[in-house]
Amino acid sequence: MLKDIDAVIFDLDGTLIDSMWLWKNIDIEYLARFGIEFPEDLQRCIEGMSFSETAVYFKQRFNLPDSLEKIKSDWNQMAWDKYLYEVPLKEGVKEFLDYLKELKLPLGIATSNSRELVELVLNKHNISGYFSSIRTSCEVDRGKPYPDIYLLVAKDLGVKPEKCLVFEDVIQGVIAGKSANMKVCAVYDDYSKSDDEEKKKLADYYIRSMKELLP
Repeated sequence: MLKDIDAVIFDLDGTLIDSMWLWKNIDIEYLARFGIEFPEDLQRCIEGMSFSETAVYFKQRFNLPDSLEKIKSDWNQMAWDKYLYEVPLKEGVKEFLDYLKELKLPLGIATSNSRELVELVLNKHNISGYFSSIRTSCEVDRGKPYPDIYLLVAKDLGVKPEKCLVFEDVIQGVIAGKSANMKVCAVYDDYSKSDDEEKKKLADYYIRSMKELLP
């Protein structure tokens, strides 16, 4: 998998950390504040969107009175303690990062999450030092499934897109990596397990755990 690869780029939620489960709970609780029932298609509609794009979507779809900044601030607040105390690294992540460090491969993160939560969780697990580039989709024009975020991180790392390997857990992210002309390894996550067959078709590789990649 690492043959002819000069850099590795990771998605964050569902790929490096086990956090996808908590966002549905936050959305249910958040919408309830406005007396709005959680629509079952919501997670699918917002998958891959940046934090800012998701706020715009919520404001428009649910006709929310709050500003975009207030919406995002409320989400950060609601997720803060969960990210601090309830979100673990996924199996084999730390060991795999150590292995890539030994190989001297530059590493990056391309995430749809907010900068605040990204920094919180990376610092909590002491892994921010592994990454030469950490970017959020709010820093590009379009979130996943568009390739913008992956191309930006590759540019930061000084590596051609076709020499990058991407790790992603959701379909929109896999499509984003492939659209950037990168090799993509789909990662199992309980939250998106119903999409596994589709992820396997779209990606170059598939793993259940990063432990599988250790020598």
